[in-house]
This record gives sequence, C-alpha cells and structure tokens, in this order.
Amino acid sequence: MTQSTQVELGQVTPEFTLPASTGQEVKLSDYRGKKVVIYFYPKDMTPGCTQESCDFRDYHGDFEKYGAVVLGISPDPIKSHTKFIEKHSLPFTLLSDTEHEVADLFGVWQLKKMYGREYYGIVRSTFLIDEEGKLIKEWRSVKVKGHTNEVLEAVRELV
Repeated sequence: MTQSTQVELGQVTPEFTLPASTGQEVKLSDYRGKKVVIYFYPKDMTPGCTQESCDFRDYHGDFEKYGAVVLGISPDPIKSHTKFIEKHSLPFTLLSDTEHEVADLFGVWQLKKMYGREYYGIVRSTFLIDEEGKLIKEWRSVKVKGHTNEVLEAVRELV
C-alpha cells in the first residue's frame, strides 16, 4: 500500500486489503452498502484488548440489527487471531496488520511510553464508516469501559 495521507473525517476511506481470520484477504470495499466499525487494538489476549473484544462480541447482535459490521485490527498474526477468536467466541472477523500499514493510514501507529521505555504500537481507537465508505466518526485513545455502548449509539443514530 502506498498511501501517504491519513484518513480524515468526512472523506471516503482509502481502500485497503488485509489478511483475515477467515483465511481470506478482506478489502474494505467488500463492505460497501453496510456500516463498518473498525476497532484497532494493541494485542490479542491482553486484558484490555480481551475486554474490548468481548464487549464487541456481547453487542454483536445489536450491531448486526443496525446493519453494521465489526472488524478488529491489530498487528498480531492470523495464528494469534485464530486462538483469540476460539478462546473468547468472537463472532466477527479480525484482520492482521503486521506491517501496520492500515494503522498508519488511520494514524493509530504511534510512539508510546510504558515504564520509561519508548516503543511504537497501536493506540486503541475505533472508526465508524458509512455505507458509502465515508469516515463519519472516530474515537481515539479509547478507554475500554463503556466504549462499545458509545459506538453502538452512534451506529443506531445512523438508522
């Protein structure tokens, strides 16, 4: 992918393709005509990421009812995603962004600090894309508690 611009609110989200937990390659355009919730999370099987993914799992039926597809994206490989899905019965697709190209596109691959150590990683963030592929809402530096409800409310408002 050779995108150098970052996606912006109100603009059509540039096309991307990533390997999916389903064993196929998934393109964003595969979901045209549906609302798409993309949540970026740092790592499979970690406490915050597990809680966030399970919250999206628990509300999955509600998202579907309002015509929205949920996609999770992290830098983890497909093998890790498969274990994560099996362990927590996740009903949606996880995408593997090992080269963080899509994370860069959304501006969520950033320098982070923990215990005085600096490293690059995913800043937990969620994006809502409408049926025409336009980015209509974003949540950056997300705190997990209550977040899924906020996203579901934004999806519900689009109906």
